[in-house]
Amino acid sequence: MQDVRIAVIGLGYVGLPLARLFSTKFKTIGFDLNQARVDALMNGHDATLEIDDELLQEAIEKYGFICTTDIEQIKECNFYVVAVPTPVDENNRPDLRPLISASETVGKVISKGDIVVYESTVYPGVTEEECLPVVEKVSGLKFNKDFYAGYSPERINPGDKEHTVEKIKKVTSGSTPEIADVVDAVYNTVLINGTHKAPSIKVAEASKIIENSQRDVNIAFMNELAKIFNAMGIDTNDVIEAAASKWNFIKLKPGLVGGHCISVDPYYLIQKAQVYGVLPRVMSSARRLNDGMGEYVANQVIKLMNKKGILVKGADILLLGFTFKENCPDIRNTKIIDIYTTLAEYSDRISVCDPLADLLDVKRLFGIDIISKPEPEHKYDVIVLGVAHNDFLSLNLRDYLKEKGIIYDVKSILPREIIDGRL
Repeated sequence: MQDVRIAVIGLGYVGLPLARLFSTKFKTIGFDLNQARVDALMNGHDATLEIDDELLQEAIEKYGFICTTDIEQIKECNFYVVAVPTPVDENNRPDLRPLISASETVGKVISKGDIVVYESTVYPGVTEEECLPVVEKVSGLKFNKDFYAGYSPERINPGDKEHTVEKIKKVTSGSTPEIADVVDAVYNTVLINGTHKAPSIKVAEASKIIENSQRDVNIAFMNELAKIFNAMGIDTNDVIEAAASKWNFIKLKPGLVGGHCISVDPYYLIQKAQVYGVLPRVMSSARRLNDGMGEYVANQVIKLMNKKGILVKGADILLLGFTFKENCPDIRNTKIIDIYTTLAEYSDRISVCDPLADLLDVKRLFGIDIISKPEPEHKYDVIVLGVAHNDFLSLNLRDYLKEKGIIYDVKSILPREIIDGRL
């Protein structure tokens, strides 16, 4: 174990925390194509906020952690970890291009006896059927003869400071029983709660993709209940609290499902299932339902406005939050944009406030100018709490509201006496 030299390819929400952690026990180099990202990290700051600056600086100064865009610097490594995004295209079909590109990178540097471990969320079979043939082709080496592979799915929860990477129990696997043992041992070196060694790479791949698919389906059920109870004039959260008094009730809440994992990963399994002639009806329905919740929230807001006699056309609206979840700067696949675009059909006076989202990224990706905090002198007809950032919870929202204005609470976290509606 003393001779393990690790290269982590992809320094985003998943790769950087893992690379930082590995650096405390092994010589570790982080590789990313984004020079600006690498420069910022080497200056000791992580814009994703997943790693505290002190921890990052310690990794660099104490443990010799390096981030680079230079492929030559990772050629001497012998344990490669691929942690790149696995998005879907505009038709919700798996887009494997980042994985293929990363596999080409590995193929350029891998040597005989080396191991490559994939962490990216994929459907069963991607590692062995799509990625490793690319490594073989580029390197000229033979899989399971000259080099070996493993799969250990990421379980990072962006913005979660409690379930950090070192505390997460990781699933590991390898292309041979012996390699599975090596991969398992490397990860166990840095993990507090150990690992679960899966019997095959495909099992490990499948285990990850059903984690997020299960959560997606569960949230979809709660969202469907919210629609039913809202139509009946019953508060959904009151119903949940009452039902949760039973010992075996699983307490979940309705909400927007965005981000790069739960709202994306099910499409990978849905796509692969259809290749085998299986139509995943429950998963597909859950995805459609959850994808429509932003528009549903906007229409609920419009209903409340109409009931209070607030003219929807040209209304002053404040959306609090733009990231996909609270206390996290990640704007990937945020569903707040669906609320915005639906309301924008009626009003061009919509302010979006988020203290954590990168203003330039939001402008570049969505064409929206956002503010970091509400304007104290501005009074709004409508305030929608879409993301429960801590910064928002200390605000007296009524101070920003016109006399007959409304507050809609997507997260069901605000005091009941100050809101006019919630999901």
